Amino acid sequence: MSTSALLSAPAAPRHLRAVEDIATPPATERPVPKGLPAGTAPRGFALYVGLDELKAAADGVSLSVIVDALRRTIAELAPSAETHATVALAPVGAGGRDVDVVRLALHEPAAVARTKPEEPLDEHVPGGVTIDISRRRVHIDGETASLTFKEFELLQYLVLREGRTIERTELVSSLWSHTDGDDAPGERTIDVHVRRLRSKLGRYEDIVRTVRGIGYRFDRHADVVIRYGHGTPSPDRF
Repeated sequence: MSTSALLSAPAAPRHLRAVEDIATPPATERPVPKGLPAGTAPRGFALYVGLDELKAAADGVSLSVIVDALRRTIAELAPSAETHATVALAPVGAGGRDVDVVRLALHEPAAVARTKPEEPLDEHVPGGVTIDISRRRVHIDGETASLTFKEFELLQYLVLREGRTIERTELVSSLWSHTDGDDAPGERTIDVHVRRLRSKLGRYEDIVRTVRGIGYRFDRHADVVIRYGHGTPSPDRF
């Protein structure tokens, strides 16, 4: 991918504009984000865009036009924001999804971790609950729990967002994103999945908490061990 193309952009198309949300409270009233590691605070974000020059040209734009439009939109929304754009270069003919190639080329931690060989894991399973994300297993007091694929996905989604309350609508849109709208479960169906998951967690069912009127939250306690491994998906916040 040539960087020179970014310097000779055609006239910018219609400007990207954010839709105003009249329900958004003033900045002083906005809640502090939950579910972040202790001692950390958000300082910005990275948006990885998978798009090569040929695909951009087919859409009638170029990478430089898109970058310029995004920068101007950010400047309108948050004039104090600082931005930096960089091009992800990859060998010609590199396979895989564009966005995955971009994340790896720019050394995004989760993408880099997936390229490393798995380290041997300790096969010993202590008492309590062991949630092995990389091997997609859950052990209850040393015994393997017979979770279904969807039950494990549900538990994993909550575990990766530990301490954050997840709304039922988010669970539906995230865990059933590839399901046709007519086949996607309703919010009440999520409650059924959670009840079945809790029944299989036995005396440790309280690690999946109900937040009345909102959704569910994973709360870890002393009897819970989480094994992540290199294959752990990134808990993207956006």
